[in-house]
Amino acid sequence: MTIEYTRRSTYFYDLPEELIAQTPVEPRSASRLLSLDRRSGAVSHHHFYDLGAFLRPGDLLVMNDSRVLPARLYGVREDTGSPIEFLLLKPVGEKVWEIICKPGKKAKPGKRFRFGEKLAAEVLDTAEDGGRIVRFECEGSLYAVLDEIGQMPLPPYITAKLENKERYQTVYARELGSSAAPTAGLHFTPELLASLKEQGVDEAFVTLHVGLGTFRPVKEDDITKHHMHIEHYTVPAETAEKIRRTKENGGRVIAVGTTSCRTLEGAAAQYGEIAACEGDTGIFIYPPYDFKVIDGLITNFHLPESTLIMLVSAFAGYEHTMNAYKIAVAERYRFFSFGDAMVIL
Repeated sequence: MTIEYTRRSTYFYDLPEELIAQTPVEPRSASRLLSLDRRSGAVSHHHFYDLGAFLRPGDLLVMNDSRVLPARLYGVREDTGSPIEFLLLKPVGEKVWEIICKPGKKAKPGKRFRFGEKLAAEVLDTAEDGGRIVRFECEGSLYAVLDEIGQMPLPPYITAKLENKERYQTVYARELGSSAAPTAGLHFTPELLASLKEQGVDEAFVTLHVGLGTFRPVKEDDITKHHMHIEHYTVPAETAEKIRRTKENGGRVIAVGTTSCRTLEGAAAQYGEIAACEGDTGIFIYPPYDFKVIDGLITNFHLPESTLIMLVSAFAGYEHTMNAYKIAVAERYRFFSFGDAMVIL
């Protein structure tokens, strides 16, 4: 039977709801780790703290250092006191942001809202996809106010309350701007990173600010008609040089997460090589795809029929990927943002 790689339904799998992780594991590195050999399809079971067993001196881990903005705000309409929820997407000017809100019918242009004593907002315009353009009003830095009163924008499938905001940040997060965490990196601890460095495994960073489009479902059954979200990325000169040197010396470049993968492959597709660069990428990776940069991938388990499981299928091979997912379900792995991980080499 011929596999139709461009059909959304090709990437469906059955997932019991109780396997969707609602809370993170403690400590971070105690999450489970499924190893998938992309050549043979062989699968084995470990914990994330065993990651060093799969890496060699001279390998390079490329991680996304984007930091999640506490971008969810709960407030009231100034004139009626009725409740509103804002979710900040991206800045479009000085304290002017594109947001999505609910209920949207209350947020017409000209309407004003308050979020406690320190923050107010006025709706300026309606944006594409039903969002709004709003101007915030506060003393000093908007980011400082968000840090104080904003909530983490957890994905819709996580309904449990997050007790500690930092558990939805990687330990190396520093460049503020994401609407969602690059979740493959949530499993690393400072101790694990230090032990990998002692082993001779190097690390490098890219920045890709994760947009909420990462959760946008693929609605067309012909996935080539799917409109991919655009995200901003930066590849620093030091990272480009480390990648070049790793390749020259026969080491492997291993992307930590689909965001790091999309950054590297998007930059290579745009410029023909990895060099210091900054730009926007809307790269959509699905089988068959010729990877130009990465030799390995560390990633979480993704939603059925999502662009992320399509990317993993392109890297590991469709049959290997779907078989690994079937095994992960049978073995009761935890799925999605706070779930377990895979290492694919």
